[in-house]
Amino acid sequence: MSNVSVSTGGQSTTKEASPGGGLTSTLVLALGTFAVGTDAFVVAGFLPDMADSLNVSSAAAGQSITVFAAAYAVLSPVLATLTARLPRRALLVGALIVLGLANLGSALAPNFPILIITRVLAAAGAAAYTPNAGAVSAALVRPELRARSLAVVVGGLTIATALGVPLGNVTSEVLGWRTALGLVAALCLVIAIGVAWIMPHLPGNPRVPLKTRLGVLRHPAVLTVLPLTVLGMGASYTVYAYSVEALDAVGIPDSRHVWMLFLYGIGAVLGNFLAGFGTDRWGSTRALTVGYITMVVSLGVLGWLAAADASLPVVVGLMMIGWGASSWCQTPPQQHRLIAVAPQEAPLVVSLNSSGIYLGIGLGTLLGGATLHAGVGTMYALGTGIAVIALVFLLVTSRTVDKQEDASEEATA
Repeated sequence: MSNVSVSTGGQSTTKEASPGGGLTSTLVLALGTFAVGTDAFVVAGFLPDMADSLNVSSAAAGQSITVFAAAYAVLSPVLATLTARLPRRALLVGALIVLGLANLGSALAPNFPILIITRVLAAAGAAAYTPNAGAVSAALVRPELRARSLAVVVGGLTIATALGVPLGNVTSEVLGWRTALGLVAALCLVIAIGVAWIMPHLPGNPRVPLKTRLGVLRHPAVLTVLPLTVLGMGASYTVYAYSVEALDAVGIPDSRHVWMLFLYGIGAVLGNFLAGFGTDRWGSTRALTVGYITMVVSLGVLGWLAAADASLPVVVGLMMIGWGASSWCQTPPQQHRLIAVAPQEAPLVVSLNSSGIYLGIGLGTLLGGATLHAGVGTMYALGTGIAVIALVFLLVTSRTVDKQEDASEEATA
């Protein structure tokens, strides 16, 4: 037996785990993050149909994504504080049950206000599950396998963009959007049973006060890094929630939407993997610079195609891969930068970065909905403009952060 330390909020608790154990549990946890990712982004694939069914505009329906993302960003640190002492298995199972029941509620929602309430509940389940799944996965394996186990669990989110969202799109076209959300609910509940059956017992952690969690925001270096997460995700998600209209505008027929969403998801998986490799090899600033340039080019070309009313499916497909890759290449280098500037508060800053991701998604979706009436070309232009701002912000702040990253690497060498 070996001692393993688990931390989800700045402090840790030690427990026994079998050497080499936990790999099966890690895969089950990854299925949970796959369900969370599918739930978070699947609405984009059937937004117009949902809007028609609930008698609201597409712009209004898109705010269900904004509400989910904003609720996740706010609830993540709050729930981490309130649930710190709960045994990890009970917490993970409970979070998946909440997520499943919330999706069932969304599938049955008779009107838009009820749908919004269920999306907030879904965000609560997602916010309780995802950070703890990562921490638990690291506790269940030998130290040399921890990075791999984390990659597997986080990979569930990116794979959801490649498989979950397109499958949701196909299901909604054949059976309707309510059935698609009902299947997401069923997936969550089945995975909850799997977690309850396979996951070993792990006790909770010491409670870290919310004031302590948020106190890290007073760190000047953290404030230099975190806004970039919000800007970058805001740029990439200004259009994504309205991808049906966005693909229509660049000449992609309904029958090919699923393939374009699949290409976006493939790009997301590749971007996440290559960013991790690139950050280790060339540094976070270079990895992010390439990512934001790719985002500017991808959104800019799609915007030009929409404005020109051109139909170039191959070009659109390539730009969808670039858009997906640039959207999800941000997390590994941003986490690396945050840990470098606040190494003693790593769990806290990584958790806050997750909140920043969803805050950016929420703000981007809000801006996209506000400009949808002006045309898809305007949305693409807005996303491109925010991506340029993110690139400039990165270059302006990079020297300070790079120095701290170098100092952190020297200290651990």
